[in-house]
Amino acid sequence: MKKIIFMSRIDPYKKIIIMIKQTSLLLVFLAFIFHVSAQKTRHYNLVQLLTENKLDTTKTEMQILNDNNYKQAISLKGTAWLKDISFTKGTIEVDLRGKNVFLQSFLGIAFHSVNDSIYDVVYFRPFNFKHEDTLRRKWSVQYMSMPGYDYDKLRKEHPLVYENAVTPVPGPDDWFHATIIISDDSAAVYVNHSSTASLKVHLLNNRSDGKIGLWSYTPGVSGDFANLIIKQ
Repeated sequence: MKKIIFMSRIDPYKKIIIMIKQTSLLLVFLAFIFHVSAQKTRHYNLVQLLTENKLDTTKTEMQILNDNNYKQAISLKGTAWLKDISFTKGTIEVDLRGKNVFLQSFLGIAFHSVNDSIYDVVYFRPFNFKHEDTLRRKWSVQYMSMPGYDYDKLRKEHPLVYENAVTPVPGPDDWFHATIIISDDSAAVYVNHSSTASLKVHLLNNRSDGKIGLWSYTPGVSGDFANLIIKQ
C-alpha cells in the first residue's frame, strides 16, 4: 500500500514534465512555421528590370536575349546590381549560361555588396565543367570574398576548399540552374536541382547584408541570366 501511495504522489510531477516538454516542442514548431512564413519569395523579370532602369548597370555591357526558351533572359558583361534590393540571407535561384571559351567565361551571383569592389560572389567557370584535366573540373564553381579573398589567394592557401566540381555536370555551352543558399555564416550551391551540394563554404567576412547582383567577370565573354528568384 505504501508503494502505491508513493507512486501516486510522483505521477503529477511526471505529468507536469511531460506537459513542459510538449509545450517546448510546440513552441519550437511554431517558431519554425513563423520563420518560414516570414520569408518572402520574389520572382524577377530581368528584361523588365532592365527596361525600367531598375538595374545599376554602370560600367556594364548588357542586352536583352532573343531566346525562345528563356523569354526573360539578358546577357551582360560586368555586374548589374538590383536597385533598392538588400539581401541578407535566404535562397537565390537563377538560370545561367556561359560559354566554352577557356579562361574567358565566369558568371554567377554577387551578394552582401558595399560597392563594386567589396562583395561576396559565387560564380561558375563553364569551360571547366567537362575539361579533360580532372583537376580543372574541380575548379568549376568558386566562392570569393572581395577584396581580401580572391580565387588565387584561396586556391593557394586553401586548395579545393572554396571551389569544387559541379554535380550533375551541365554542358559548358548549355543553360543550367543554380540554387545558392546563404545562411548566417555559410553558403551552399546546388546545380540543376540536385540534392547534393556542389559547394559548401564558410563565409569569409562579417557582413550580414548588402546589394545583390548578376556578376559576369570582365574582361571576358558575356554571361546569360534568366528566371531570378530571391527568397529571404
